Amino acid sequence: MAKTGRPPAIAPSQYDALRQVVQAHPQATLAELALAWAEFAGTHAPSTVTLRSALQAAGLTRMRPAQASTPRPATATPRYGYTERHRNTPSGAALTDAEWALARDLFEPPAGARGRPALHERRAMVEACCYILRTGASWRSLPTGIYPPWQSVQKAFVRWARDGRFAQLQERLRQQWRQRIDRAAQPSEAVIDSQSTRGSAQGGDLGFDAGKKVKGRKRHLVVDTLGLLLAVVVTSAAVPDRAAAAQAVQQACIRTSNSITTLWADSAYAGECAREIERRTQVQVNIVRPSTRARWDDAQQSLWPEPPSQSMPAKRWVVERTHAWLERHRRLTIHHERKPVYATAWVWLAQARMLLGRLA
Repeated sequence: MAKTGRPPAIAPSQYDALRQVVQAHPQATLAELALAWAEFAGTHAPSTVTLRSALQAAGLTRMRPAQASTPRPATATPRYGYTERHRNTPSGAALTDAEWALARDLFEPPAGARGRPALHERRAMVEACCYILRTGASWRSLPTGIYPPWQSVQKAFVRWARDGRFAQLQERLRQQWRQRIDRAAQPSEAVIDSQSTRGSAQGGDLGFDAGKKVKGRKRHLVVDTLGLLLAVVVTSAAVPDRAAAAQAVQQACIRTSNSITTLWADSAYAGECAREIERRTQVQVNIVRPSTRARWDDAQQSLWPEPPSQSMPAKRWVVERTHAWLERHRRLTIHHERKPVYATAWVWLAQARMLLGRLA
């Protein structure tokens, strides 16, 4: 009597095609392999249980590469402790004449503008904002006699933040710096990542990041391969990376006139999130996984070549350096603003201040 029942979702005759899909995604998870198989076969995605059984029947197993331990020499310099190489001389709040010349037209009114003359110099107002950013002091703690009254500085910062002046300044300086080092004004590759920071008692949209154990907000950054900002999205820390990724990438595409063709991301953006970004922005998403991650091994073909430029490109980690640049400013170590628009403005100002020092 012939055996009856539901036919298998992946028949033995399809094992060769399954090996091709696994070979194209050697470090993919079961859920990602299910989506890749559905796209390859033109059917619905099988469950992970069904896919695991088919992979075992086809002789495919996950193998973790062996780690070669290199003993450190006894005379090597210890990698801990605070030494001279950790010391830096960051630029202060004061702007030089050359630095102010690069940003003057964005903050001063145009020549011949009507209205009451300003009581305080715009240069002193911008320097006061840089002082608050660098020291992390409150508005009321602004030194009197050196800077204008804190009420005037705060009102000016709110107006400039809503108008996007700091973002415009950073965009201008970023293009100038790329052209100075013989790069195109707009990048073709970008990197995305997020960082959770604590929130203060000022309130606002706060949340809890269960992965990082942080209650506060999360900054989603998109940078170019030099670590320069292309997009900043501030959300509650409870918002996962996948939920704000598409918005951040769309913002970066708009600011770069759709010049971005490739996006590098970690495994947090893999799967449906990467597909959603590609559908919205037409940007190819490359997921970078660590070399220690387990790989799918085929007993019939164990010597697979490494995927090209997918193992651990150095360009993926430039966004971590950007996070370190931002954390030099004490105002960004904790969120004091209730509205995300002001928290975003501080980020733009932080990198604009850094680029001013480079260019001038």
